[in-house]
Amino acid sequence: MDKNYKPNPENLVEVNDLKMYFPIKTGMFSTTPLKAVDGVSFSIKPGETLGLVGESGCGKTTVGRALIRLYKPTDGDVFFDGKRVDEKSIGTLRKDMQMVFQDPYSSLNPRMTVEDIIGEPLDVHKLYTSRSDRREKILHLMELVGLNAEHATRYAHEFSGGQRQRIGIARALATNPRFIVCDEAVSALDVSIQAQVINMFEDLQKKLGVAYLFIAHDLLVVHHISKRIAVMYLGKMVETADADELNAHPIHPYTTSLLSAVPYPDPKVAKSSKRIILEGDVPSPLHMPSGCPFRTRCKYATEQCSAEMPKLTDRGNGHLVACWNK
Repeated sequence: MDKNYKPNPENLVEVNDLKMYFPIKTGMFSTTPLKAVDGVSFSIKPGETLGLVGESGCGKTTVGRALIRLYKPTDGDVFFDGKRVDEKSIGTLRKDMQMVFQDPYSSLNPRMTVEDIIGEPLDVHKLYTSRSDRREKILHLMELVGLNAEHATRYAHEFSGGQRQRIGIARALATNPRFIVCDEAVSALDVSIQAQVINMFEDLQKKLGVAYLFIAHDLLVVHHISKRIAVMYLGKMVETADADELNAHPIHPYTTSLLSAVPYPDPKVAKSSKRIILEGDVPSPLHMPSGCPFRTRCKYATEQCSAEMPKLTDRGNGHLVACWNK
């Protein structure tokens, strides 16, 4: 934590050198830190969507959970609207920072009705004046996410996956937050339902002005909903840029490989695109390679790549890349 660090007042959320290490027992009396997130920095402006992409295990979800203090960060600074997010402030900031979880079933209490699930944040933060006011707020939230009033007395198992996710979104909106972490919020849904939920996220952003950290694997979905995109690899941020810029002109070899794997519905485009297949396996986060973590799979790697981790540098128009040779 850098006590002298000053956040930019234009940013709603600002993360500086965030680290999240988990101690893993490697012997009877020894532990090794698993560096799930290692020095990540980014910012999100009010009403903006930042897409966060990368393969499974790169630390995307851990970033989201540490950001809203579901995990206590090992080190680094997180600011919300200029206020440092820590154990003292999170109690008052919690209603402004919410999360939509990946699995819409396991994140909902099976013993509670929809009305009680959505109403629980209202109870915790005392956001109603009477029982009738509570009921009115819950029905309004259900209407916002496309649920009917008759659904209020039902339980989570009585709904489809898409409807359950709508319940989770309504619960996240209950406190009228200014920022929501969407952790793989559509990955467990059918493609047609994904489109409906994505459109709903966009409509809610226009109506409520909420900002999103949208975590996902699907680069087409992320490109559609995000203003900017950040790419992670093994706990490190390797590239950040405007969504259109990143999609059209990726610089980091890992980003280029990710984009080459995106399936395009147009046969002509799909035929003309060249698939870049990475060699080797992803290194273990318990035994990270020296220097750049991607160097073991990169055809451009040099001795400098093994000696030192490159910093994110601006290549123009806010396009940040962490690479020595690109």
